[in-house]
Amino acid sequence: MLRPLLTLVILCAGALFAGDAAIHMDGGVFRVTGWTLATEPADGWSSVFVVYAGDGDVPPMAGTYGVEGGSLVFHPRFPVAPGMHVRAVFHAPGGAAVEAAFAVPKAAPAASTTRVAHVYPSTGVLPENQLKFYIYFSAPVQKGEAWSRIQLLNQEGRVVELPFLEIDQELWDRGNTRLTVLFDPGRIKRGLVPRQEMGPAIEEGKSYTLVIGREWPDAHGAPLAEPFRKPFRVGPPDREPIDTARWRITPPRAGTREPLTIAFGEPLDFALLQHAIAIRDVAGTSEVARDETEWRFTPEQPWAAREYRVTVETSLEDLAGNRVGRAFDVDVFNSVTRSVAPETVTEQFRAKP
Repeated sequence: MLRPLLTLVILCAGALFAGDAAIHMDGGVFRVTGWTLATEPADGWSSVFVVYAGDGDVPPMAGTYGVEGGSLVFHPRFPVAPGMHVRAVFHAPGGAAVEAAFAVPKAAPAASTTRVAHVYPSTGVLPENQLKFYIYFSAPVQKGEAWSRIQLLNQEGRVVELPFLEIDQELWDRGNTRLTVLFDPGRIKRGLVPRQEMGPAIEEGKSYTLVIGREWPDAHGAPLAEPFRKPFRVGPPDREPIDTARWRITPPRAGTREPLTIAFGEPLDFALLQHAIAIRDVAGTSEVARDETEWRFTPEQPWAAREYRVTVETSLEDLAGNRVGRAFDVDVFNSVTRSVAPETVTEQFRAKP
């Protein structure tokens, strides 16, 4: 909320007062005090009192005049806007002009409640060839800020040089609440020049901290409620494709709505897990648990005592970008721009009696 508008500067052309006249602004209304009123001039009050929105050769503001409480008053037709500079001039017949300049204070942005809600992967140990981070905000934030607000610090607290793929077209969801941050693939895939010249962005056996600055503006321009830090350690690289045959499926009991649980044995990509696994012909809800190492499905209706099939899209990835049946280190970049229909693999289970 704006505070009452205050007179900040008084400037004079000639004497400060015409007699004892002075100009004030209060609540967007301009008032001349200390001047003995006479009849309205033949050319109207605007011939002795005008208000300008801005400096230089600008036309007077439109509005209405009146006499209130013994003072000449001007009410602008349109309210003065926050941040506007206004100049008022009173020139009584036969007297020196009195000029006053006013700065309308800007409204301070409301304190933001927007914060980083979560960063995935959730785990505190990442492979040396980690592919991406997902940054989830509690409310929309502004685009074009990522590379000035995100830093990766090494265990000595120094900024890691260019660990991420800093593309101009930042990878946001439609609501501007999820940002995908990719590590530079050139520093992940073996045999590429950036990796040979700069080394991996993160190294096995070392610790790092992902830092997201509080200065990131939300949709209304206010900074985040607080900064965010995600510390993690780096383990060995993961270059093995996902093998669904190694997953541990815990079947539910027939006649109940117990959740089906699938343990992967490693963290998988959080965003892809939202749609990459399904139970054929069964309606229900799913959730990702245990730092993205587990998937649970609860049916809308009780399980029947029969066989069920779990379908898994082969586009599902682990933290290093390895897919079902295919390692990330295989050179497949020639196909990334093509639209490929999702393929699936199937695993089976039977509800327990």
